[in-house]
Amino acid sequence: MNTATLHETTAIAAAVAAVTASQELLLIPLSKLRPSSRNVRKSGGTSIPELAASIARVGLLQNLNVVLAADGEHYEVVAGRRRLAALKLLVKRRKLAKDFEVACLLGSDAAARTVSLTENVQREAMHPADQFEAFADLVAEGRPIEDIAADFGVTPLVVQRRLKLANVSPRLLADYRGDAVTLEQLMALAITDDHAAQEAAYYESPQWQRSPEALRDHLTHEEIDAGRDALAKFVSVQAYEQAGGDVRRDLFADEQNGIFLTDGALLDSLAKDRLAPMAEQVQAEGWGWVDVAPRATYADLHQFQRMRSKRREPSKAEAKRIAKLEAQQRKLQDRLDDENEDMTDVQAQAMQDEMDGLGNEVEAIERTLVVYPPRTMATAGAVVSLDHMGGVIVHRGLLREEQAKALREQERGGSGANDDTESSGAAEAQGKLTISEKLVKRLSAHRTAALQAEVARHPQVALVAVAHRLALRVIHDAHYGSPLNITANPQDRLEQYAPDVAEAPAAVGMRQVREAWAERLPNDSDALFTELLAMPQQELLSLLAVCVGFTVTALASREDEAPAAALAQAVGLDMHAWWTPTSAGYFDHVSKAKALEGVQVFASGEVNRLGKLKKADIASEAERLAAGTGWLPAMFRAQEATAVDVAGAEPLAEGQADAEAQEDAHAAA
Repeated sequence: MNTATLHETTAIAAAVAAVTASQELLLIPLSKLRPSSRNVRKSGGTSIPELAASIARVGLLQNLNVVLAADGEHYEVVAGRRRLAALKLLVKRRKLAKDFEVACLLGSDAAARTVSLTENVQREAMHPADQFEAFADLVAEGRPIEDIAADFGVTPLVVQRRLKLANVSPRLLADYRGDAVTLEQLMALAITDDHAAQEAAYYESPQWQRSPEALRDHLTHEEIDAGRDALAKFVSVQAYEQAGGDVRRDLFADEQNGIFLTDGALLDSLAKDRLAPMAEQVQAEGWGWVDVAPRATYADLHQFQRMRSKRREPSKAEAKRIAKLEAQQRKLQDRLDDENEDMTDVQAQAMQDEMDGLGNEVEAIERTLVVYPPRTMATAGAVVSLDHMGGVIVHRGLLREEQAKALREQERGGSGANDDTESSGAAEAQGKLTISEKLVKRLSAHRTAALQAEVARHPQVALVAVAHRLALRVIHDAHYGSPLNITANPQDRLEQYAPDVAEAPAAVGMRQVREAWAERLPNDSDALFTELLAMPQQELLSLLAVCVGFTVTALASREDEAPAAALAQAVGLDMHAWWTPTSAGYFDHVSKAKALEGVQVFASGEVNRLGKLKKADIASEAERLAAGTGWLPAMFRAQEATAVDVAGAEPLAEGQADAEAQEDAHAAA
């Protein structure tokens, strides 16, 4: 875009015209050319390698403007600095000779600065959309993508991306030219070649739901994101494609992201096939039944009751091996922590990998120390599943309701209950609460904010929640049982429980959504009703979801409470997306033993080292170690009951959970 006025550019052009008569076109050896200090452009000069590659392919398409230097032998380039730099680069790469003759327009010394200014002011860059379409035209003429890439000094991927953008709906491209659609939105919409789907995703969505992420999610909501899906990580995209699965790739994402799988049934089948050998190994342990369920959820597992397990004392050989492994871990950790230790990043990573291997061996031994009552193993079973990172997880000691009932009846003559089993709810109730009520409210405030955001994203669930609340009150004359406040009092004062919740992603997003609607909707009641009456149903549902979301409350006072559990399950609430464990947000507020219990789950090899530190240092280290692991406290995990020791079993060491509890925690995380 020009930055000078018409009067200014006219004056410049007139000044140049006055001196053009004295200009002369010469062929000057490249070795005699050098940049001029009178070139008015002081910035830019980028993409020199690409320009050099283009010149090497198609030649220099525009001459340079020069004046004679003071020494009378060289020439100073007053217009064409990037072209000169590209030519010099070709000489450096030995693709041009030093005395290569360059077409130059020789001007007078007095007009040097005017010529430079004119070339830069009068130039107008083409619109990116013109470039996209020009690349498409080249392909239509039969030019290979590789040749086009070489001509312009770019990679074939760059050409493919521009072709993808050129294939976006003409209506959207027109709006892009008019600045109504951004380039990032266009890139997101290019995930599909279906123009109707592109237009529906953009034009039928409310303004506040047109972010690139929202548009991409809209177009891929029925597909599986290979970068985030546990089954996709476990099976691998390569194995899925080799089995004949279709893949949609986002050209604008990096190699690790933007891959979407379209055949969920095939992916599930491949995961089950890979888990089958593990199921056979678990079956050989003596369990009555073993099921393979790659996507087992909290709701699926919650229907089972659990056998109680205990940790037996390790044998002398096992204890000696554990001690040796832990000593090796400490030695490696001391070296990593030693600031005077001179090692490369590769060496440090190798030591960390070695520590991980030692930790895995310790964990494997610990798993063998968990024992179940043999008389009930033949009745109970296990479920082989995957955690959220795609790792294999085995849920052992599960009892179906009829099996648990039969075992309880067998034990009826004693205490009236089976000591080898307990329901998930009973196990949780019998466990001693280990975090304060203040922290419970803090965490539940974050869960409330996240649940509000999820409900706002699920209009159908919001509609169900409203109908549910009305039916309870009107049909059943019940005052309780719904997490909604139907009088529409926004539950937005969560900072009194969690000071940091205002900056949480869920709360920030909800504020932005509310502000967007506030700017659009009139304040007057009658005008608002008229506006809503004319609003498309889908948009009206979106507004309803936002309003319902703000009324949701899931505050709790005890760790074992689960307010709004059904609503959370309906919207697929996953706190991994909304909360990250930090020192200030969690570890500072729990006991040393409780903090180490968490570390045992996400960094078991670090427990012994952290156990020697002060509480503040443990909290800081726990935050660092938890980063990227996906660990969540019990309140945020799928509230699956963990196995506990049978009566009379020896207590576990402080901060050390048994192996089965570790497996459960990993699964929930």
